[in-house]
Amino acid sequence: MSSSERFDCHYCKDSLLGKKYIMKEDTQYCTKCYENLFANCCEACSLPIGCNFKDLSYKDHHWHEQCFKCAKCSRSLVEKAFAAKEDLLLCTECYAHDYSSKCSTCKKTIMPGSRKMEYKGNSWHETCFLCHRCQQPIGTKSFIPKDSGYFCVPCFEKQFAYQCCACKKAITTGGVTYQDKPWHRECFLCIGCRKQLSGHRFTSRENYPYCLECFSNLYAKKCVGCTKPISSESVPNISHLRSVSGTVSVSPVSSALCHWWDAASSPSGMTFCAPTVAGRNDPCMTSSPMMQQLMFSFMGQYFLSICWVYKSVLAWIMMLLHNIMTVS
Repeated sequence: MSSSERFDCHYCKDSLLGKKYIMKEDTQYCTKCYENLFANCCEACSLPIGCNFKDLSYKDHHWHEQCFKCAKCSRSLVEKAFAAKEDLLLCTECYAHDYSSKCSTCKKTIMPGSRKMEYKGNSWHETCFLCHRCQQPIGTKSFIPKDSGYFCVPCFEKQFAYQCCACKKAITTGGVTYQDKPWHRECFLCIGCRKQLSGHRFTSRENYPYCLECFSNLYAKKCVGCTKPISSESVPNISHLRSVSGTVSVSPVSSALCHWWDAASSPSGMTFCAPTVAGRNDPCMTSSPMMQQLMFSFMGQYFLSICWVYKSVLAWIMMLLHNIMTVS
């Protein structure tokens, strides 16, 4: 037989005609050579896993079918659920007995392969980890612990969160309180211009909040000199807005009033109005002697001006009468 017609083992060169052989990467091997060269060794008995045996593998480790057993009870793990612990293969019963956690609710073992929920060292079956209010499984959704219970977010907001006085929705973040009532920051608005008041000074009238500009325009007295609102008289108390962490704005409004003096009073009783602070009415201050001298001088000049005007008017009348008599 010519060499071109031969069909030999690639390694030992023995003829494979009429014999069992194995192909690997387009190359033929007799079974003996294949086992010596390529067969995996069993983790249990350390013998090669021959061509006539099933090769069971797990994480790059290999076993004969009859060697694939639980390390504790020696029961076969073929086609059964198992768990690994410190390089040992265990059936689910042995693993659960020795290593599995106990459910904090039903106190039963959480079997390997089932979903387990954990929080702060406690474990639950997925179906046992329930919202304390609606009794629905929380699963992987967000939850909030409260006292000894756990609540899904919607239930926590319904039962514990403050409700905004304006929109009636739960306040989860950014809430403020005014007159012991909770508000969202974006819902606490001026009743006039609808401007957000959180972080700004404001006042109230009949329990309605106003920004200072709206309150002054609507309710403040107007100065007879400049016609502008007298804000320090019209805003008696600047309201306090509190958040969870403390006061947002508490300072009173200071406003200098227009300076006026009483022209109808005598020079000795002449007074000047002083700047005031919201919520306080300071008495007017009597002027100093220097101011009295200045006022006497001003009154004298005022009197001379009146006399000059009177003299001019009288001269004009006399000239008008003279012209009339000349025409006649």
